[in-house]
Amino acid sequence: MIDDPASEPSRSRVVSSLADLLLGACPDRVLRVAIDGPDAAGKTTLADELAGTLTDRGRPVIRASVDGFHQPQTTRRRRGSLSPEGYFLDAFDYTAIRRLLLDPLSLAGDRRYRTAAFDHLNDSPLDSPVREAPSDAVLIVDGVFLLRDELRGYWDLTVFLQISPAESLRRALQRDVALFGSPAAVRERYKARYLPGQQLYQASAAPRDHAHVLIDHELPEAPHVLRWPG
Repeated sequence: MIDDPASEPSRSRVVSSLADLLLGACPDRVLRVAIDGPDAAGKTTLADELAGTLTDRGRPVIRASVDGFHQPQTTRRRRGSLSPEGYFLDAFDYTAIRRLLLDPLSLAGDRRYRTAAFDHLNDSPLDSPVREAPSDAVLIVDGVFLLRDELRGYWDLTVFLQISPAESLRRALQRDVALFGSPAAVRERYKARYLPGQQLYQASAAPRDHAHVLIDHELPEAPHVLRWPG
């Protein structure tokens, strides 16, 4: 366990301590966990590491991403392809993620869930299979905007990875050139849409203030824990 939030534990210790935290929570029902943070903050990597650790320790894991619940392109781009308001307000289908994933895995749900509903790269609906969750599963969802008002009450534990806008852009220039076509296109999209969209999110939902676990992830190999439960 991380006893001193001001300490600078290694990455492996942070992941192990997060796994300990989840293993000790709600062992008799499905636990719903959000890994939130700005674009390119390292959410998917941390979620996958945490899922692997929990699996190794014998707890069943369900992995999902908000990316599996995009809106169609006509909805995502209706305010303009570079609109930050369009990113924050129109990018994802929160009704679908609640109906197909979060509600079924709630205490009153039937545990029959789907992890995705839309393929945004091909701009087409997905007919993903319905699965039944083990009663003690841990759902780990990564993605942006997971602590907004429409979703905040669904999570049993939330993690927010904090990075600077400059670091978000730097990582995007390493990761997203193939997706957007050129470094210039990445810079344009991040400076016009994604980074201002994150500012809207911070102003609207204050996710750093609401997250159970807050981690400075500027240096992924040396995450700095800023808030820890209990």
